Amino acid sequence: MKEMSREYKDQAYQMLAKVGKAVSSPKRLEILDILTQGSKTVDAIAKEADMSIANTSQHLQTLLEARLVVYKKQGLYSYYQLADRTVAAFNRSLQILAEERLSEIKSFREALYRDRDNMEKIGMDELLTRMKRDDVTLIDVRPRDEYEVLHIPGANSIPLGELEKRLAALPPGKEIVAYCRGKYCMLSVEAVELLRRHGFRAIRMEESVQEWYAQEAVTFAPTTPTQLMSE
Repeated sequence: MKEMSREYKDQAYQMLAKVGKAVSSPKRLEILDILTQGSKTVDAIAKEADMSIANTSQHLQTLLEARLVVYKKQGLYSYYQLADRTVAAFNRSLQILAEERLSEIKSFREALYRDRDNMEKIGMDELLTRMKRDDVTLIDVRPRDEYEVLHIPGANSIPLGELEKRLAALPPGKEIVAYCRGKYCMLSVEAVELLRRHGFRAIRMEESVQEWYAQEAVTFAPTTPTQLMSE
C-alpha cells in the first residue's frame, strides 16, 4: 500500500511539474498574457511578443503539451487560445503572487511610470464613479479584434495606431482615460503621452478588462459608448 501511495504521489507531482515547466519561460508567460485577450494566429502572437515565427511555434508547442492552450484551423491559419477560463485565472493568480513575493516587480513598474512624466493612473472604483457622472471619455487602445472579444461597457475602440488620426473626434473638455491589456502592457501609456502632447487631459487605467470583470466592478450598463466618428 505504501508503495502504491508513493507511486501515485510521484506521478501526480510529475504532471504538476509539467505545467510548471511550461510556464518557466518569460516568453511563454507573455504568450499566455497575450492570449487572455482572445484567440490569435502564430503570426499575430509572434508580432506581439517580438519573436520569430519559429520560436513562437516552439513555445506554443510546449504550452500545447501542457494543455494550457488549444488551437483550431480556419482556412490556412491556426488560431491559438487559452484552453479554458482556469488558465486565465492561473495566469492572473501567478502575476498577483509574483508581485506579492517579489516587490521589485512593482517598484520597477512604478519607476518606469515616474520616468515617463509621472504617469498617474485611475482606479476602477473611481473610474466607475466618474463614468456614471459622464465626467470622462474611456478609450480602449488595444487592437480592435481584442475589443470585440471583451471590453469595458461604455469604452470606445480607438487602437493606438489610429489614435492620432482620430484626435479631432475626442471631446476637448473631458479627461480621457485609456486602458489596454493590463499592468505589463504599454499601449495605454503611449496613448496618454500622445494625448498630452496634443493638449488633452489624459490618464491611464492600469487594470485589464479581465480584472475589471473579475472584481465585479461593473454595477451599471451604459447603453452605448460615446460615438466618436472615425475619419
